[in-house]
Amino acid sequence: MHESGPDYGRWVAGKRSKWVTLCVWVLLALALNLLWPAVGDKEDNNAANLKEDVPSVIAEAVADKEFPSNGGVPALIVWHKENGLKEGDLIKLQELTANLESNPLPYQTFVVPFHQLPPQALSAQLSEDQSTIVLPVFFDEDQETDELKEGIAELEQRSEQILGSNPFQTAVKSGEEISARVTGPVGISIDATGLFADADVSLMIATVLLVLILLLLIYRSPILALIPLVGVGFAYMVTSPILGFMADQGIITVDSQSIAIMTVLLFGAGTDYCLFIISRFRQLLWHEPDKRKALFQAITGSSGAIAMSGFTVVLSLFALLLAQYGAYQRFAVPFSLSILIMFIASLTLVPALLAIFGRGSFYPFIPRTPEMQAERARKKGKPVPAPHKEKESWIGRIVTTKPWTVVLVALVLLGGLATFSSQIKFTYDLLSSFPEDVPSREGFTIIGEQFSEGELAPVRLMVDSGGKSLDLEERLKAQTYVDQVSEPQNGAENSNIIGYEIELSMNPYSMEAMQHIPDLREISEASLQEAGISNPAEAVWISGQTATQYDTEVAGEHDAKIIIPVVIGLIAFLLLIYLRSIVATVYLIATVILSYFSALGLGWIIIHYGLGADAIQGAIPLYSFVFLVALGEDYNIFMISSIWQKRKQMPLKQAIREGVGETSSVITSAGLILAGTFAVLASLPIQVLVQFGIITAIGVMLDTFIVRPFLVPAITTLLGKWAFWPGKVHNMTDEKSATTIEHTS
Repeated sequence: MHESGPDYGRWVAGKRSKWVTLCVWVLLALALNLLWPAVGDKEDNNAANLKEDVPSVIAEAVADKEFPSNGGVPALIVWHKENGLKEGDLIKLQELTANLESNPLPYQTFVVPFHQLPPQALSAQLSEDQSTIVLPVFFDEDQETDELKEGIAELEQRSEQILGSNPFQTAVKSGEEISARVTGPVGISIDATGLFADADVSLMIATVLLVLILLLLIYRSPILALIPLVGVGFAYMVTSPILGFMADQGIITVDSQSIAIMTVLLFGAGTDYCLFIISRFRQLLWHEPDKRKALFQAITGSSGAIAMSGFTVVLSLFALLLAQYGAYQRFAVPFSLSILIMFIASLTLVPALLAIFGRGSFYPFIPRTPEMQAERARKKGKPVPAPHKEKESWIGRIVTTKPWTVVLVALVLLGGLATFSSQIKFTYDLLSSFPEDVPSREGFTIIGEQFSEGELAPVRLMVDSGGKSLDLEERLKAQTYVDQVSEPQNGAENSNIIGYEIELSMNPYSMEAMQHIPDLREISEASLQEAGISNPAEAVWISGQTATQYDTEVAGEHDAKIIIPVVIGLIAFLLLIYLRSIVATVYLIATVILSYFSALGLGWIIIHYGLGADAIQGAIPLYSFVFLVALGEDYNIFMISSIWQKRKQMPLKQAIREGVGETSSVITSAGLILAGTFAVLASLPIQVLVQFGIITAIGVMLDTFIVRPFLVPAITTLLGKWAFWPGKVHNMTDEKSATTIEHTS
């Protein structure tokens, strides 16, 4: 690295090569954006998350074959009037369904014909207090969300024409006015897509502004604040069309959630990589009069740590390709590719920009050597300023003089927070991730209050009876968690297959409901076995949203058991290659894992006790683990590489003290920016992103302010020469010399 560094610097930031580097990036960004589509144009928010061999997916195929529904995908229109729906209201609804039947909405396949029901039969559909009725409207299941949204928009217009006002805009608790809300699969799909679509633009703007403001506050230089943003901007302009091309060719699938988090990751981690090299350049400019020489040395001194940090994150995120669950898998390529391109930009484009602006990058606080400052003062007729002096790091002094105290305090604090992670409750309910005033959630709430929550998403249970009589219906009705069981239906192609629609007595999206899926399977198998059916396990199928969420939980647990060890193994392998120390590798990974559980614990305290959430989304622990462990090691690598280099010329304690001092400001700045960008997610209206943003931001802050500056260097101090085992310790002075230097300091 030391031999090739200066040559490499001349290749990307030399007198002429800096312009070549800039032109290459400009041409590359222009060409790719002209030739290939942007990734945002190729989103697929309806991609399947479960594989075809998963029980609920198999059951869905059996249901489509044996119990085909000509209706399609349902939109449940919840009509509600606080003071009760009167005869005139029901006549208007009958007029609406007659209109929809004679002149269907775009992509409509069927509507329940209220107009054909006699008054008594229609009144029977009302809730007990006569305030609510649910009208199912079915749409073509092959249509995308945008097409479904078009159909619902047309429904709003016709409703307004018939009722005289728009019930979809009327408040639910408005008393005398009738309100309407769209829920069910269509409503949930439209709201989910709308929330994420709105998130993309607002997230990009908020992230750019936050990074710009933090850079201006930290470095007080407008040019320096723009250089990382230019680097990130070009990385995004190159990444987006490459991902767009891959999505267009069917190589990958991208959704709006992955693009939103990718944007945050690019700006957060990307700015960090830029700051690592900018900080080193500024340090050298205080002592080196030749700006080009200082830049080449900065590239030499930081490129290894940046490349190592980048590869750590890239490989960790690539491990998500091993996931069974589709949403995890879809994250792998966008995240890892964006980081790969970003750290290439930080080692090529950013040095080129620094070479172009030179010392002016730091205007108005330009770093100059003592000689340059003296010459400048003489020309202006001013007194010569005192030479720039690096402040001694008080943290470096503490971790080397009181390492046991530091380690014990840090472990008690982090360990105490980590204990709260065992109290976390999880949910796989997409609706609970929506704001309370989103139409599909409002509609679901009304159904739950006025009817049965289980009505929104019934469980379909199918068994192959082999032509034998079963007592399954009686068994199902006897269960306390079952509200209603439909009359059994026979399969269209195999009359031995019997199907039941089961309405649960609880929220069908809840964890409690999910845990009853194995119970339903067990009851069904027992009934089949008593009837003399061989291999009853192969003759039971359960479909519906509750069964899908149960399989989602199973897939998530499976993925966590595979991906977490793989990520730890990959990072350990890279650290071993880079540091050549088994001991250092072990404690670096152990400290980051501890901070991860601490972040989960503190995140739960904030989300549960502070924000009042009953549970967090089930995907968050794995997402947070991959990000925090990979990004947390970034800071450790950057700091520990500084210590590793310095200990070749000085005693270990002095190397730790100076290494901590040299890297503290840049890592603190980088940590604040990275945590800030993740915290931006908490401003969005989607709970899964809010919770992910909070936990990840907390983890980054713990790494930045506790693990990296205190815990890791204190452990290194305690271990002494054993921190490098089995590597050799070069030029280590004896304890007497170390003690002398320590007293002198």
